[in-house]
Amino acid sequence: MKTISLESKIIVYESRDEIPSDILRLIGEAEEAAKRAYAAYSKFQVGAAILMNNGKVVTGSNQENAVYPCGLCAERTAAFAASALYPEVPFSRIAVTAINPVTPLKVPVSPCGSCRQVLYEYEQKFGQPIEVILSGQEGPVYHLRCIADLLPYTFHAGFLP
Repeated sequence: MKTISLESKIIVYESRDEIPSDILRLIGEAEEAAKRAYAAYSKFQVGAAILMNNGKVVTGSNQENAVYPCGLCAERTAAFAASALYPEVPFSRIAVTAINPVTPLKVPVSPCGSCRQVLYEYEQKFGQPIEVILSGQEGPVYHLRCIADLLPYTFHAGFLP
């Protein structure tokens, strides 16, 4: 038997004052996107902002439906819009944040498994890492070097015939 260890390096910004201005701007875009979420049922508003290699920023927010599986997360909304607008432009970085109207989030919010898988596909498609910035309404901000750090042992196209 053999044991394998996984390691993810996360930069933790304890204060917004520590965050580089370009990352802070992207977080601000994600926060604005969260305010535009259609979260009529959960009231949990999520925003995502993707910085493209061409310098453009594409945002997305969660879009709910009374039939829950019909909704879509902010990260996938942003990723699909970015890919539709700029199909040949890689993603450099994504910022994700959320608004809990009852109790402010004091820890960073992280993408669900489906969003991680979709973002990983774009990382593979373009052969470059997508930096991940995660924040709550208050507290620390996490900065990861790539989507693969969020989703070890991924399923990818290499498994398909």
